[in-house]
Amino acid sequence: MNRKKLTLAIIVLWLTGSVWAATSITSDGNETSKLLVHVEQGRDRIAPEIYGHFAEHLGRCVYEGFWVGEDSDIPNVRGIRKDVVEALKKIQVPVLRWPGGCFADEYHWKEGIGPRSKRGRMINTHWGRVIDDNSFGTHEFLDLCEMLDCEAYIAGNVGSGTVEEMQDWVEYMTSDSDGDMARLRRQNGREKPWRLRYFGVGNENWGCGGNMTAEYYADLYRRFQTYVRNYSGNRIVKVACGPGGTDLRWTEVVMEKAARYMNAVTLHYYVRGSGNWTDKGSATEFDEKEWFALMKNTLGADETIAKNIEIMDRFDRRKRIDLFVDEWGTWWDAEPGTDPGFLYQQNTLRDAVSAGIFLNVFNKYCHRVKMANIAQTNNVLQAMILTRGKEMIVTPTYHVFEMFKVHQGATLLPSELVCHGYGARNQQIPELVASASRDAGGTVHISICNLNPNSDSQLECLLEGLSPQRVSGRVLTAEKMTAHNTFKNPDVVMPTRLNGSTVDGDLITVTIPAKSVVVLAIK
Repeated sequence: MNRKKLTLAIIVLWLTGSVWAATSITSDGNETSKLLVHVEQGRDRIAPEIYGHFAEHLGRCVYEGFWVGEDSDIPNVRGIRKDVVEALKKIQVPVLRWPGGCFADEYHWKEGIGPRSKRGRMINTHWGRVIDDNSFGTHEFLDLCEMLDCEAYIAGNVGSGTVEEMQDWVEYMTSDSDGDMARLRRQNGREKPWRLRYFGVGNENWGCGGNMTAEYYADLYRRFQTYVRNYSGNRIVKVACGPGGTDLRWTEVVMEKAARYMNAVTLHYYVRGSGNWTDKGSATEFDEKEWFALMKNTLGADETIAKNIEIMDRFDRRKRIDLFVDEWGTWWDAEPGTDPGFLYQQNTLRDAVSAGIFLNVFNKYCHRVKMANIAQTNNVLQAMILTRGKEMIVTPTYHVFEMFKVHQGATLLPSELVCHGYGARNQQIPELVASASRDAGGTVHISICNLNPNSDSQLECLLEGLSPQRVSGRVLTAEKMTAHNTFKNPDVVMPTRLNGSTVDGDLITVTIPAKSVVVLAIK
């Protein structure tokens, strides 16, 4: 099919509402999916922070995942395990959120500074009621961020904390003055202040962060944020607590009452299969019905983000406020034989495809979505990394982040996709989900997810404004939809070279394997 016919076919289907939801494409007699990328129309930058991460004091995310202590026989630097840091640097972690999560609104930072032998011991009431000895605190977290060369995103305590406590914390971390908090920091071994970019005023205050009404939280936010001040040239992005899932009223109330006092507002969006929140289903034992349910639920993030942005636009016409999806991911029942309060789950190819959908959606809305933080980095929920003592493996989702890192800081390219539907007649979702960007060197990258676990998808791609010279690609897939990496077999799911891509004039033709994530590089 030539450029004119392909462009016309996509425009017609776009105008008739068939883009992203076509069950079959029969223009000019073939059945290929079609993607039109407008290379010269790119305007919005994909913030690297969209590929951010989240580390809560939950299960083995921080303790054993990051922190093993200086005396551990696990190789470490100042108590932080080397293998995890090295693995995360390979995916270019741009920002790390800490200490929660629900834990944030019961965390009192002064118990986690100074000599570790003198630090307070607290009960982690949200996650297993284990004792947290505060050996990993402010200094250790900000040391970790410097090792990763990433921005720090701290969630402050509104639920059980005080205004004074929050004010002191910000001053302790960022002031270069001769005040008491800066002196205390120096006494604890850090002469110069840290650069702190992001500070969240509370977390899930509609739930575990205090069970507040939107009106009450909005008033509290206005009060607390007043004392999140900028010291010594540091400029903080103040982040308000937004809704969980589809609670649009929360967004509306908080935006109406507090928009002028915030730089960003959050959204949390977790997904599962066909189960409920009490019985979420197994991470590794599922059938195609449950696969389909997860893909459908993940696609729901698109509509939810769009609706939140509509509300934000009403109260912030200058588009000054960013949307941070600072908790997202799949959530399954804890692995058998593990503490349910630790939220340890395996991570399959199904999770990887879901992650690819999420990231493509975040790219799509990068004009407003400026950060996203998958939950969580190590050993919890949809983790990048699993550890077992000295052993460490990476998950299929880790590989998605490694493949998609090419989008960080690139320019989003508008695109239209026409593809087949997947599912039963009365419940269909698009077979493919994609996004495209152009990096500073001019290379175009297209990330594509094939949601259909049964069929490859033939894709014709036209780059309007670029004559491609060569195309290469990588693919993440496996024989079984339940495939996952284990300590015994750590490389069951890992990226490989994608073969069979062709360039014919202006047209690229590629086969997207069933149940896969693909990233193309086009020059």
